[in-house]
Amino acid sequence: MNDVMFKRVALIGIGLIGSSISHAARRAGIVGEIVGSSSTPATRAKAEELGLVTRAYETAAEAVKDADLVILCTPIGVYGKIAREIRPHLKPGAILSDVGSVKASVVRDIAPHVPDGVHFVAGHPIAGTEQSGPEAGFAELFDGRWCILTPEPDTDRMAIAQLESFWRKLGSEVEIMSPEHHDLVLGITSHVPHLIAFNIVNTAAHLERVTDSEVIKFSAGGFRDFTRIAASDPVMWRDVFLNNKDAVLEMLGRFSEDLVVLQRAIRFGDGETLERLFTEARAIRRGVIQAGQDTGAPDFGRRPQSSKDS
Repeated sequence: MNDVMFKRVALIGIGLIGSSISHAARRAGIVGEIVGSSSTPATRAKAEELGLVTRAYETAAEAVKDADLVILCTPIGVYGKIAREIRPHLKPGAILSDVGSVKASVVRDIAPHVPDGVHFVAGHPIAGTEQSGPEAGFAELFDGRWCILTPEPDTDRMAIAQLESFWRKLGSEVEIMSPEHHDLVLGITSHVPHLIAFNIVNTAAHLERVTDSEVIKFSAGGFRDFTRIAASDPVMWRDVFLNNKDAVLEMLGRFSEDLVVLQRAIRFGDGETLERLFTEARAIRRGVIQAGQDTGAPDFGRRPQSSKDS
């Protein structure tokens, strides 16, 4: 137990990310006791049954008592409420963090409720699958993926370094940036792609001249890959778009302008422009593979269905 970084970790929310943190932290041998909280009795029972936590509490306030590290793993829309609830119960010297996909609004909602002596370091592990719930987690989820930390300027340097080390031991690469820059980057790399996926799946479903069975039957034509993203948690993504409104709208504006260029090239038979833009896009895709963020294997880079990796 000499390598233990935190004697007691509290996971507020025990879904895909929370359960994966538990698996990865226990794999690394860097935590003592892990407890959690969930308002859902079935989730609490399953988390204890799977050994994800030694005890699952109904309230976050109960779970955070005596915890050295507290990580909020719920939808970001309830972060402010949770921060208010746990404030009187946080241990002096504890680190408070989160896994939300948006950071500026998270800092806005949580920071005012952090008591003196508690170190708040907002975070976002860029990893996940379309699955959810305590059964969905696995230790390898963060391996080779990035975790972005967005601490405030006056945050204790030692606390930041300790949390950075924690995520590295879970398998992640770590980068530090401002909350606003994070939201702009994730707006184009994650949020807008999800919005497009949700939209194109609904567009296909509402086409009167194409039946639902045909959409499903011939989905390997690209639609299949959109539906994988669109299978993500609706509550989580509702909160993401409501809380990263400015960055998403800015990126959507850029996307719409670029889409008009493609539209005009198709309308006027401009094959040269189409080929140039598609070639540039393919080069970016190859860069993603070279960076180790996906595989170049056949079948659109998709792993066998038996794999849990996204």
